Amino acid sequence: MPAVKVAVLKAPGTNCDQETIHAFKLAGADPELVWVHELISGGKKLDPYQILALPGGFTYGDDLGAGRLLAGELQSHLAEGLARFLDQEKLVIGICNGFQTLVKAGVLPSGKLDTAQEATLTGNDSGKFEDRWIHLRSDFNVCIWTQGMEEVFELPVAHAEGKFVPKEPAVLEQLVGFGQIVFQYSDAEGNEAPYPWNPNGSMGSIAGICDPSGRVFGLMPHPERHVTALQHPRWNREGRTGEGAGLKIFRNGVKWAQKRG
Repeated sequence: MPAVKVAVLKAPGTNCDQETIHAFKLAGADPELVWVHELISGGKKLDPYQILALPGGFTYGDDLGAGRLLAGELQSHLAEGLARFLDQEKLVIGICNGFQTLVKAGVLPSGKLDTAQEATLTGNDSGKFEDRWIHLRSDFNVCIWTQGMEEVFELPVAHAEGKFVPKEPAVLEQLVGFGQIVFQYSDAEGNEAPYPWNPNGSMGSIAGICDPSGRVFGLMPHPERHVTALQHPRWNREGRTGEGAGLKIFRNGVKWAQKRG
């Protein structure tokens, strides 16, 4: 069976692309770095790929807001190819800046490109860049990427604009009702808790959401930075071995894409 092909999208300022490529390779996929300008010029297309990944970083220096300019390119120059990719029921993951981009392009939480922005990711309540490890819990949700991740686990965050805010209460109600809230910040026991456990003040402690189909997933924490236990800061004192919690996300996505063919 051919390996799942993954397009790892890169724009000026993206800085987590190589870690994301490495994570997908560990998950058994065939990832390829694809520059935004290659898609805009027509030199490459999204059609041959089964998964699109938008990694973390500071695309275009986060001018006008985190992910805003890349979101504009998705809505304009790349609209036709991305809309076709989504209509073909393929997978998309956006991590940190990638999550910000998907939300500001209107792709999340709707899963479609031709919708208005229904939420945003704005400045942390702390007023500073939060760069540390946090706890996450995953209750009932429809996300393909996170099946089997019901236990509380840890991933690192690194962002200044990670506060998830829905446009209106009805958006939050829909996310809850449709099982689209994938990850929530928590304390070590899995209880919802304020800062510092919630590093940015997100409404509902939301750390990640998906579209109603579960195929399009965005999250602020960095799963590509915890694909092996040795990346955890307490790996030695706690005797951690084997895979990191983040690798499960990439394995789930690749496995689903393989079944789809």
